[in-house]
Amino acid sequence: MSGSKFSPEFKNQVVLEVVDKHRTIKSVAESYNLVAQTVGVWVKDYRKEHPEPETENLTSTESKEIESLRKELREARMEADFLKKAAAFFARESL
Repeated sequence: MSGSKFSPEFKNQVVLEVVDKHRTIKSVAESYNLVAQTVGVWVKDYRKEHPEPETENLTSTESKEIESLRKELREARMEADFLKKAAAFFARESL
């Protein structure tokens, strides 16, 4: 396919949902009705062009640890959101 069907502004908006708001690629892709792999590529490209200042001089071990901790944090946030929804559901059911 020659050319992109998405504007650079739109791509940037989607990427910033992941980068700045720390949402998962999957959840952002679903909210914009996009394929998660596409959003992942956009995020990867963005991070190559905009490296985080505090991570530029890290060793590969430190970078891997930071990425692992970010993944763990994303998962914990998703679990917390799920538990909030479950608690609300059961609170409604018990009325």
